[in-house]
Amino acid sequence: MKVLIADQFEQSGIDAIVAAGCEVVYEPSLVDQQLADALTARRPDVLIVRSTKVTEPMLADTSLSLIVRAGAGVNTIDVNAASRRGIYVSNCPGKNSIAVAELTFALMLALDRRIAENVSDLRTGKWNKKEYSQARGLFGRTLGILGYGNIGQEVAHRALAFGMRVVVWSRRFDRGSGIGDPVVTVVHSPEAVADQADILTVHLALASDTRNLVNRSLLDRLKPGAYFVNTSRAEVVDHEALADAVRSRGIRVALDVFAKEPAASTGEFTDPLLTLPGVIGTHHVGASTEQAQEAIAAEAARIVRVYKATGKVPNVVNLATTTPATHMLVVRHRDRPGVLAHVFDHLRAGNLNVQETENIVFEGAEAAIARINLDGEPPAGLLATIARGNPDILNLYLVKI
Repeated sequence: MKVLIADQFEQSGIDAIVAAGCEVVYEPSLVDQQLADALTARRPDVLIVRSTKVTEPMLADTSLSLIVRAGAGVNTIDVNAASRRGIYVSNCPGKNSIAVAELTFALMLALDRRIAENVSDLRTGKWNKKEYSQARGLFGRTLGILGYGNIGQEVAHRALAFGMRVVVWSRRFDRGSGIGDPVVTVVHSPEAVADQADILTVHLALASDTRNLVNRSLLDRLKPGAYFVNTSRAEVVDHEALADAVRSRGIRVALDVFAKEPAASTGEFTDPLLTLPGVIGTHHVGASTEQAQEAIAAEAARIVRVYKATGKVPNVVNLATTTPATHMLVVRHRDRPGVLAHVFDHLRAGNLNVQETENIVFEGAEAAIARINLDGEPPAGLLATIARGNPDILNLYLVKI
């Protein structure tokens, strides 16, 4: 199995993938057309990326069967295009949670103590203790958290240690998942979080229902002079509305993610938000600690190793949760060559598509049972033809799903 790593990746992860018996091609600077050309020329089975974008045109002429995002989320990968081509997409959730939580708190403290401004003045020879002695302090403040997955929970733990009150909202609470954490306050809308927050921090994955979730209406609910921190995805925030909130209501902002970031790890960069007073930022480095990158590399290597050994993909994100299947055909049969081929040939002749199938072999490997999910109901005559057409079919029956 050939693995192309087209992004920065820890040597420990490379060594683990090689130890699993894979051929590794490490070209961390590949982007855009260079990556597309490499996929066509080198024909890897697996692609590992971190922040490098994987677009539909790159997948047009490729032998890929698996794309691994060495990080949380898969927003840099065209998952729909991969799904149409039968390419697994997987990621490494939770491995960077502590790193992102640490940066989130660093940014909150930097906003409150105006650390960036302090340093800037000191470097230009200005001493202004009077101005910078007016921090509010975090103790007793209310931290509002949008998104309460691994990262949100790590942020909450640190906030509680700082003596803060924590109010959270998560999409999974709306779906009925419990929180199991009695020391934070759960509310049932992002608006309810914003109403109470002295500091609002975002830890949401990018999805259709989170894009621009932090919009003008939500930001207007924040108290004048509140703090806003985003270390998740730029697209969950309406940046024009955020700029207006800074100008009109004195909202102070810290960002690790921006609307238009350079495709490469270095390059020219401008963002109008950073020209406003009270706005600070970092270079999309939330997951960039040695600890996090080692953990992510180990998880990416595990995904490749399991896939090579079993054909199964840990953390896969693009398998269907439901299919068009309406009926399941259950076939009990002797475990002989040609039995399932006989069944599938007749299903094809009946214009029935197999959505999922599994064949379970009984002890001794003399008999097996096949469960075949179909996108329609086979007529009784077709079932009778299948049953009579092969002597190794012991019986069959149909179940409506």
